[in-house]
Amino acid sequence: MTVTDGPLIVQSDKTLLLEVDHPQADEARTAIAPFAELERAPEHVHTYRVTPLALWNARAAGHDAEQVVDALVRFSRYPVPQPLLVDVVDTMSRFGRLVLHNSPVHGLVLTSLDRAVLEEVMRHKKIAPMFGARIDDDTVVVHPSERGRLKQLLLKIGWPAEDEAGYVDGEAHAIALDENGWKLRDYQRLAAQAFWAGGSGVVVLPCGAGKTLVGAAAMAEAQATTLILVTNTVAGRQWKRELVARTSLTEDEIGEYSGERKEIRPVTIATYQVITRKSKGEYKHLELFDSRDWGLIVYDEVHLLPAPVFRMTADLQSRRRLGLTATLVREDGQEGDVFSLIGPKRYDVPWRDIEAQGWIAPAECTEVRVTLTDNERLNYATAEPEDRYKLCSTAATKIPVVKRILDRHPDEPTLVIGAYLDQLDELGEALNAPVIQGSTKNKEREQLFDAFRRGEQRVLVVSKVANFSIDLPEASVAVQVSGTFGSRQEEAQRLGRLLRPKGDGRQAHFYSVVSRDTLDTDYAAHRQRFLAEQGYAYKIVDADDLVG
Repeated sequence: MTVTDGPLIVQSDKTLLLEVDHPQADEARTAIAPFAELERAPEHVHTYRVTPLALWNARAAGHDAEQVVDALVRFSRYPVPQPLLVDVVDTMSRFGRLVLHNSPVHGLVLTSLDRAVLEEVMRHKKIAPMFGARIDDDTVVVHPSERGRLKQLLLKIGWPAEDEAGYVDGEAHAIALDENGWKLRDYQRLAAQAFWAGGSGVVVLPCGAGKTLVGAAAMAEAQATTLILVTNTVAGRQWKRELVARTSLTEDEIGEYSGERKEIRPVTIATYQVITRKSKGEYKHLELFDSRDWGLIVYDEVHLLPAPVFRMTADLQSRRRLGLTATLVREDGQEGDVFSLIGPKRYDVPWRDIEAQGWIAPAECTEVRVTLTDNERLNYATAEPEDRYKLCSTAATKIPVVKRILDRHPDEPTLVIGAYLDQLDELGEALNAPVIQGSTKNKEREQLFDAFRRGEQRVLVVSKVANFSIDLPEASVAVQVSGTFGSRQEEAQRLGRLLRPKGDGRQAHFYSVVSRDTLDTDYAAHRQRFLAEQGYAYKIVDADDLVG
């Protein structure tokens, strides 16, 4: 066996082990990032996996099998398993054997570079009804309304189609960046350019890295009416403030489509909640997608896209679509739907790289383990399985521990985050701090967030309404007391609340308070996986050792 001094160990199960401290580690990481998904990133060896979706993402971004094989062979310490190389070539060759494009005579057609593949998919019982007339041996008409659903199904059966059918420009509307006193950062400009070159797809950037500005740059490129979908009304209003401050758009050109207002303007910001609200069994507000000739649709926090919006997006394949997210992790495993309906990943930067450039704050992550009282442990042990997580994650024993953590950071703006409202109410009372949760009116939320930004309110107790798109750059401490079971994306979003760079360059502190010997510990380990992948190491301390 030939052994070199490369930083990579390539294994036959398609995992790649990268030795982080190796002098060529950064070069190797850059080479494998387009086609390998990072799974774990503890201190010394990072684990990547080569998946079909990652390989197809690489093909969609313009990389070929020769580049992938070259990267594996060049950086591998041992000979690369030959079956893996064969599989890489075969998998990547499946992308693009079917091509969607517009024929001047027949409209939307599917053309095959491999007749047998076309015969196979035409006989698939779910796919066959999407086709019209057979034009020749290699070409078949596709019903235009099925463009998105066809791509979805072709991906699921392992024949992802290359979509070259193009985009409509939509209704023209002048939008320009107003770079007066600020400039797009290099990675923001590159992200917008990568998206525009592909016409649709996803940009992955950490919280605090300015995804809104990537959206604004894409809008300035499109020069067209734009529909922006966001997680909640507060996030929508932040988008509006940023667009008014950073572009030529005025307040009158930007409409809010939410539970409170129904404004449709050249740029319209709508919440996922209102769009997916049912009335008499129907999604009445989905007609918003057809209300104007949109030139661009922006999906903020695309990893949270609800199923009804996916279904509507299947009908919007002729519109340019930009997905923005800090993590493409979806707890429902529907990353393939994001790929086929929004588009492939066009740009991605590791969190720690942007931290090293000084654009996001460095963060220290600490898990604080709490020992339950005998009574709490007995209640947990005798509870029904479905009740156990709530019992251990809302244990009253956590409250004095949260107080001790706050005492360690007496002058720092702090968020206390949880998932259960009765627990949050108890914490609000114990800490003498206001509670923001789902039923808190938007006006009150905004007043409290503004007071927090100005330093008039040092501590806020918040439910998962603050997980997403809330811009609180002053927050430098977060204490997590309970969460949505083992959600990795939620963990990433919660840390993201702290990553806006601090004026004095200070470090952010992220605490998870966890009940020992319970499901709370198990779920915490799972939640931490994504952040470990990004290079954040958790320190575990005992609550009894915590001093102010």
